[in-house]
Amino acid sequence: MQNIDWNTRGNKQLTEAVLALKNTDEAKRFLRDLMTETEILEFANRLEAARLLSNDVQYNAIIESTGLSSTTIARISKWLKGSLGGYRLILGRISNHHHNSIQTGRGLS
Repeated sequence: MQNIDWNTRGNKQLTEAVLALKNTDEAKRFLRDLMTETEILEFANRLEAARLLSNDVQYNAIIESTGLSSTTIARISKWLKGSLGGYRLILGRISNHHHNSIQTGRGLS
């Protein structure tokens, strides 16, 4: 497996940029400038696949709902179960955020 060097100037700048985002509007604006519409859809589908996998949804249903290949879904499954835990971390946070916004009557938009 290829390791990413997170200490390069560009990679540090990217992670710092993500951390500097303060709200959903800023995130939408930054992501739209950073990526093409196709790339945004791809990453959104990958996150959705991770959510579905964490809810024990079968590959065929995930393929049908996201359009991702079985190879991509298998990779997401591997990362979801992996030691870094990035998907698990974010899914837990957005699940809690969604749960809290429902209780307080505020939406995610």
